[in-house]
Amino acid sequence: MPRQIPYIIANEGCERFSFYGMRNILTPFLLSTLLLFIPLGDRPAEAKHVFHTFVIGVYFFPLLGGWLADRYFGKYNTVFWFSLIYVAGHACLAIFEDNLNGFYLGLGLIAFGSGGIKPLVVAFVGDQFDQTNKNRAKLVFDAFYWIINFGSFFASLLMPVFLRDYGPAVAFGIPGLLMAIATFVFWLGKRKYVHVPPAKPDPNAFSSVARTALLAKRDGQGRPGLMVAGAGALGAVASLAMTPQWGFVIAACTALVLLLAFGGIGVSLQLERARGLHTDEAVEGVRAVLRILIVFAMITPFWSLFDQKASTWIVQANTMNSPLLSLFGWEFTLLPAQMQAVNPILVMLLIPFNNIALFPLMRAIGITPTPLRRMGMGIALSALAWVVVGLLQLQLDGGDKISILWQLLPYALLTLGEVLVSATGLEFAYSQAPATMKGIILSFWYLAVTVGNLWVLIVNSGVKNPAVSAHIASSGMSPIAFQMFFFAAFALLVAALFALYAMRYTMVDNYRKETIN
Repeated sequence: MPRQIPYIIANEGCERFSFYGMRNILTPFLLSTLLLFIPLGDRPAEAKHVFHTFVIGVYFFPLLGGWLADRYFGKYNTVFWFSLIYVAGHACLAIFEDNLNGFYLGLGLIAFGSGGIKPLVVAFVGDQFDQTNKNRAKLVFDAFYWIINFGSFFASLLMPVFLRDYGPAVAFGIPGLLMAIATFVFWLGKRKYVHVPPAKPDPNAFSSVARTALLAKRDGQGRPGLMVAGAGALGAVASLAMTPQWGFVIAACTALVLLLAFGGIGVSLQLERARGLHTDEAVEGVRAVLRILIVFAMITPFWSLFDQKASTWIVQANTMNSPLLSLFGWEFTLLPAQMQAVNPILVMLLIPFNNIALFPLMRAIGITPTPLRRMGMGIALSALAWVVVGLLQLQLDGGDKISILWQLLPYALLTLGEVLVSATGLEFAYSQAPATMKGIILSFWYLAVTVGNLWVLIVNSGVKNPAVSAHIASSGMSPIAFQMFFFAAFALLVAALFALYAMRYTMVDNYRKETIN
């Protein structure tokens, strides 16, 4: 095992406590303090909008961080400097607890800093391995994901209490302190890390090959790929023109999705035209990236379900009864935000359970738990979790008093889905990415989270449309229950499509072959 791994694991544990510590109290803080100037009935919708806009930013900025690291500064330097911005963002949350603009500035800095480092720490872990010890990588990726949830568990359990008992300055200040410690620990391992240098300008880079494929002409043939990419560009412009109606975040993210989707289809239609003008290896590398992006695109519904546990599920928990519990003689009542602690503690249990029991059992009955099979199962299980939480909402809407402990079942299903999708996805993304694009490919993995949260904003905006509201009313369900079943159906449909695509996908091995001292 590389001796430098403990520094990265410890850094990640502190950073995840920092991030989830502030994220998991964000919705309760918005509802109880910052958004008091908004009418009570509109406050949950506005809190969800702020929360998911923040998450979109967090998972959008990996594009910038990955590009800077891969092309200019390397992963270590980019992580270190973005971490300092991250710390400054936490300071703003603690200082501007009662100032709307100052608080939103802090959220912006955290989104920028956290997003900038997010793909790079994962890729930095992968850089510490080569062909001689790559068999250890899965264990470390699992340990990496385990420590994320170790930090998340204690943050989810403690920060709601600190918010209630000591106020937002302390509750947001403690995560800031943990982020400063994370940055210091990461710096301590500087001389022990394997530092893969940034890629030099490459005429066979992904963007160069894609541009050549789109623009290349062939006698007697049109350029259908360029037309498709152009249609995407026009759609992006039209999306930006809708900013006054949709809001900047929805318009800009939709424009980005259209550019990537139609541009990728266009490149795939004409990719063979780049052969001869670029190396065969470069052309096949672009083909591999496009195939990976299809997988990432089908993961987005999972993220739209998963991230709402910190918004929609908290809103639901606020309407449920919280019984008096006793643990070793200590009596306490669960706060709605503390239910999120169920997720990381289950992750820490399920990762070893899967490796020790579930996956060997699957192999024993002749089913190989390939990464894509695991991810497909995870999407389906997350959909099932939302069916359960939707049924709970129907009971609440009918006037029944339900214990908050009933949320344990959907949390268990969603967490099993998370382990199968997210932990597996980190390994899949690194192993499938060409050597010169590790950071950028992992950035696209995180961009899938942005798109997943975009679906949430679009659906929430759609519910406000009079025609949609009338349709929901005719169904006999409340808007929140209708949305729950809608998201579940969306994820189940994509899980079926994912299973079909997984059968056609051929795995590759892109761990580095050389040893770097």
